[in-house]
Amino acid sequence: MENFNFSTILQHFINGLTVGGIYAFIALGYTMVYGILKFINFAHGEILMMGTYISLIIYDVFLNYFKTPFLIFVAFIISLIIGICFGVTLGVSVEILAYKPLRNAPRLAPLLSAIGVSIILSNLAAFLFGTKSKKFQYPFDNTPITISGISISPNQLMILILSLILMVGLKIFIDKTKTGKAMRAASENQKVASLMGININRIISITFAIGSGLAVIAGVLIALDYKVYPTMGTMAGLKAFIAAVVGGIGNISGAMLGGIILGLLETFGTAVLGLPVGFKDIIAFGVLIIILLFKPEGILGKKTREKV
Repeated sequence: MENFNFSTILQHFINGLTVGGIYAFIALGYTMVYGILKFINFAHGEILMMGTYISLIIYDVFLNYFKTPFLIFVAFIISLIIGICFGVTLGVSVEILAYKPLRNAPRLAPLLSAIGVSIILSNLAAFLFGTKSKKFQYPFDNTPITISGISISPNQLMILILSLILMVGLKIFIDKTKTGKAMRAASENQKVASLMGININRIISITFAIGSGLAVIAGVLIALDYKVYPTMGTMAGLKAFIAAVVGGIGNISGAMLGGIILGLLETFGTAVLGLPVGFKDIIAFGVLIIILLFKPEGILGKKTREKV
């Protein structure tokens, strides 16, 4: 256990928000799909991984030609956009090929299909890109800025700003736009929404597209501080799933809140308990067990009753 003062607490808070923002990005994909289709897309983490690999490959090609800081940053943005487009295409394709034919099947069928897709994609990545991890070079000088004993790196700052912009933007999109309202209607009752003229197939594709795009953004941000490898989406996906459950799976605001809470708990938990960073997973899965025991619907989730 370390000694806490205001600077230390604020430092952990910033670190926790950074990690939580990443979890929230990924958790949104889980919760949006569950809200409409009522199943967990366990291939979500692998879609993150594949999109990140594509971004890395494009970025490395650009770095052979772009040498100035401005052009390197432009190359990063372009490679990120291409990775997002690939992830969106892959996510929508997976839904059409692996999930759509099973919509009327028992709930276990699409779940098993999702696990199968996850294994296929991770093995495909290992075959295509190799099992050796690869580094995603920073597109800027990532030297931390220290103010009054508190350090924050440009990458952390980028994550915090992107998290705020994208979460607020998604919330406004869901609450205010016609498509967002259609998504909420489909989440409540697909049959009634269809009778009201809503194209359910289109709404589901949009849901997968948004979730996959956000996941790729999270993957690239993770890769900047860590590395890219075929199984990188597995643990990130599990943590994000926990965040979605903590906040209330199926609830957009809950996914955002769950991600932030989990990031803060991991950061402060390892500091307070004196655990090595590698043991922070204990906190995440411990929180999951506690939530399932005492509030299985999550913080912002609602209890539902089903006739049997």
